[in-house]
Amino acid sequence: MKTNPDEQSKKPNYPVCQTLYKYLKKYGRHFETEIAYNDLLRFQNSFPLYDKKGKDTLWETVYYAQSELNSLNIALTAMYAQLKTGGDISVMDHLYVERIDYCTFGNSKPFRIRIVNNFNDNFDYFYIKQADASRIYGLELEHILSPNRISYFVHHNTLVEEHIAGIPGDMFIKNDGNISGNFFVEKDTILNSSILVKGNALLDKELTVYQNTSLGSN
Repeated sequence: MKTNPDEQSKKPNYPVCQTLYKYLKKYGRHFETEIAYNDLLRFQNSFPLYDKKGKDTLWETVYYAQSELNSLNIALTAMYAQLKTGGDISVMDHLYVERIDYCTFGNSKPFRIRIVNNFNDNFDYFYIKQADASRIYGLELEHILSPNRISYFVHHNTLVEEHIAGIPGDMFIKNDGNISGNFFVEKDTILNSSILVKGNALLDKELTVYQNTSLGSN
């Protein structure tokens, strides 16, 4: 397993304080998961993942014991169903986990889960990370203040996020803004079901919670 030589330059992870955790539970951002971030660290082997040009992506595909694959598939597809449909487990029947990638470069050392739809072979990703209060604040504020719905949930030290469709900034810069081809799957096309969309946020009330909550409180 490769390690990032610049570990000390990473920003620290901030623990989720009790005030923030209560807020997450109140507004439906808490979900009891079958597996946690630490469970995914029990992989047996990993191999570097390269892009089409042979460049190291800094992700590594990880492999688990055969005895764990079925339980992992069930737990991870349930997480995906929670992210995309609010827990409608009927969509799990035609979904499966094709690949799990791990990145030691990011400060949260995320796992990226590739989910495939058996019916049409469309695929999507979601991420499992170490819970970081600063990241959670950013996600929630973006959800409140932008027109886009941001799907994520937290369980103790585990943060689960949806894949946000778009072009990575470094790729855009290297290509001088000239991007051709499809770099991502259209959002939500993987599911053969309607997506539950949250209505307008109660901005005043939610922003007040943020103003009265600090990262350093316990």
